[in-house]
Amino acid sequence: MNPYDKYVLPHLTHLSCGTKPNRYQRRKIVPEAKGVVLEIGIGSGHNLPYYDPDKVKCVIGIDPSRELWQIAKPAVDHAPFEVTHHRTTAEDMPLERHSVDTVLVTYTLCTIPDVVSALRAAKGALKPGGELLFCEHGLAPDVRIETWQRRLDPVWSRLAGGCHIDRPIPALLQAGGFNITRLETMYLPSTLKIFGFNYWGSARPA
Repeated sequence: MNPYDKYVLPHLTHLSCGTKPNRYQRRKIVPEAKGVVLEIGIGSGHNLPYYDPDKVKCVIGIDPSRELWQIAKPAVDHAPFEVTHHRTTAEDMPLERHSVDTVLVTYTLCTIPDVVSALRAAKGALKPGGELLFCEHGLAPDVRIETWQRRLDPVWSRLAGGCHIDRPIPALLQAGGFNITRLETMYLPSTLKIFGFNYWGSARPA
C-alpha cells in the first residue's frame, strides 16, 4: 500500500463522509435498522451514533480498511450494543445464510469493485422477511450533470480510493437480486451536483 492510500486517503474519506449533508441523510435511514444488522462498508463508524439502540441487537461491520477501523474505535467503544468487524471485502463476507435481519449500505456501493456480487452475498445473509436499507450517491438524472460525471469518474476514482460518481444505484440493486420498496432522491445542499445526487430507501430480496 502506498503512503497516500495508507496515511492520507482514510482521513480524507472520514472527513468527506462526515459532512453535514451526509449526516443529515444518515439520520433518515440508519434508525430504521433493527435486530442483527450487517453494515457493509462500516468504514470509520459514521453510522453508529444514528442506530436506535432499542431496535438493534448488534452490528456486524464489513470493511477491508484497517485504517478506517482504527478511526472508528471511539464510536465503537461508545456504542450501546455489540459491534464486530470483519476486515474483508463485501464480496467475500464470511456470514451464514439467513443470519441477519437488516443490511445497511451508506455511501458504500460507489466503491465496491463488484457491486452485484456483494449485493447477492448480502441477499443470501438476510433472513426471510429481512430488509436492505440504503443511502448512496450516484448517477444524476440530468444529462448535463451525468455527462460531467462520466467524464470525471476515471480521474476521481483513482484519487478517491475507487469511489465512482456515476453508478446507477437502483439498477445495481435490482441486478443484485433486490426489489426496491421505497426510493427517494435529491441533490444534497452545499454539495457539487456531480457528487451530490442521493438515492435512499429500502429493498427486499426478489
